[in-house]
Amino acid sequence: MLQTFNLILIKPTHYDDDGYPIQWVRSFIPSNSLACVYGIAADACDRQVLGPDVSVDIQTFDETNATVPVNRLIRQIRRDGGRALVCMVGVQSNQFPRAIDLSQPFLEAGIQVCLGGFHVAGCLSMLPEMPPEMVAAQEQGISFFAGEAEEGRLDQVLRDAWDGRLKPIYNHLADMPGLEGAATPILRQSDIKRTAGSVSSFDLGRGCPYQCSFCTIINVQGRKSRFRSADDLEVIIRENAAQGIRHFFLTDDNLARNRNWEACFDRLIELRHQHGLKVSLTVQVDTLCHKIPGFIDKACAAGVGEVFVGMENINSDNLLLVQKRQNKITDYREMLLAWKKYPVMITAGYILGFPNDTYDSILRDVDIIKRELPLDNIYFTNLTPLPGCADHLALWRKGVWMDPDLNKFDLNHRVTHHAKMSDEEWDRVYKDVWARFYTWEHMETILKRMTALGSNKRYTTIKYLTMFRDYRRLHSVHPLEGGFFRVKDRTQRRPGFARESWPVFYAKYAWFSLRTSWAIVQTYRRLLKMMKTIRNDPASASYMDAAITPPTEGEVDDLALYQDTRGGVEAVEKMRRMNAGRDKLKAAKREGVGDDAVDPATVAAE
Repeated sequence: MLQTFNLILIKPTHYDDDGYPIQWVRSFIPSNSLACVYGIAADACDRQVLGPDVSVDIQTFDETNATVPVNRLIRQIRRDGGRALVCMVGVQSNQFPRAIDLSQPFLEAGIQVCLGGFHVAGCLSMLPEMPPEMVAAQEQGISFFAGEAEEGRLDQVLRDAWDGRLKPIYNHLADMPGLEGAATPILRQSDIKRTAGSVSSFDLGRGCPYQCSFCTIINVQGRKSRFRSADDLEVIIRENAAQGIRHFFLTDDNLARNRNWEACFDRLIELRHQHGLKVSLTVQVDTLCHKIPGFIDKACAAGVGEVFVGMENINSDNLLLVQKRQNKITDYREMLLAWKKYPVMITAGYILGFPNDTYDSILRDVDIIKRELPLDNIYFTNLTPLPGCADHLALWRKGVWMDPDLNKFDLNHRVTHHAKMSDEEWDRVYKDVWARFYTWEHMETILKRMTALGSNKRYTTIKYLTMFRDYRRLHSVHPLEGGFFRVKDRTQRRPGFARESWPVFYAKYAWFSLRTSWAIVQTYRRLLKMMKTIRNDPASASYMDAAITPPTEGEVDDLALYQDTRGGVEAVEKMRRMNAGRDKLKAAKREGVGDDAVDPATVAAE
């Protein structure tokens, strides 16, 4: 007799400041964690890990774009015999409270719940003891999964759940699985259609060799990088293309450090030209990617049209204090202009709250970026001691105050104090930088630069400018948490917030929806009109400013990027010393001087 096992995979959202889950009709960013776990689970089902007489029914919910029908799912599980597992997938620290709240009705119905993701893995990898919120969750009956689920690790969880004997913790942090030949990360077309533009996601590598103190990846996924192969990539592309999906967000924290980047790009170019499989890609790279011969050229030939750059800051002092030594501000303009040889839209991440920051210095640095760096968009985040990073561990050991509400650990809220800024100043500058960068004047400059450089990303750029200008201002959420048309359910308000009566709730919701939608449409229309005016201006093709002027050796003496901060001046001096050392070595080689006469280490020190 065929039996049924229900596997429910849920990627939880988190709450807004008013206590409502952040949900949209269409979300902007797809969930790679959900795609990976679904692919692993589907593979386990194909292998019949629960036996040939068990049918596994997998359902997936990304709560940023889908309401989880808890009561219906409970009824279905009971109707199918009661054997089930609810997995809270890829739970970040800010999503942990919502994941716990979502778990309650399942637990009360006697249904097993297992929770995994960066919060659980980060805490277990770095803290000497389990934090109180995890202890409380365990006492309620929630199991934890730490690490990655490839190489059959999910199989054991499914078998234990089938037998009704979930372990309290499945900890695989000490042994990271290989990715080559692993299950394909994929979601059903119906799930992907819930993202704006039907964008799916996958990763080609995990782990990072760098040591940034604010990063959780190095402690959760490890410092040893692991990669998928070009063959794996082709399988991912073909399986998605079979259901009409050709737009992808690559979630690798830094694709430029992937040792298989060239083989993967070559395979995409081959699929594009020989098999007609043309895909568009959004990737994340570091500020050194332009120094890899052929990387940018092949990336653009492979279909990369949007790039996220982890610039983080333009003050070298700040970067050194958080161990971000790989970022050299003297490379920024060269790197950005290397991408701008192609019609690529560039978005940079920028962090506020580094130790040397002040209210005035942050606004000064934003003005420098506007004048001297050819960025199409920038998104701001607060320096946040996320559980799992070295910064969090250091503050925890010292007993320094961190906000006890994990829901605020979304990079959009201040969760600790600053040595040089008051809490009010930090909160105010985070609000002010968005308005400072996304002025109408500067957005016009961005569109002029794009036109002068011959980019064909007009509508994409306008869409992003609208998103980054308006979502923090109107919705009080970070733009990367945004989507098309906000969804609210009065019954889903966070515990501790009063449930509003239906007349009050729906009146406020209707007014909020009309007001925000109208404002966003007006922004988009104004930018369209601006773009049309620029395109019809014959002088637009010859537009030039400091940001898009090709780098010159003398610019380090003229640009504020290099001269207005102590870190910038020191970075330039270091660059000059390194260049002089290289010139000295080259001259010595030309003159035939022996190796014992010129010591490279001595030259580097000079």
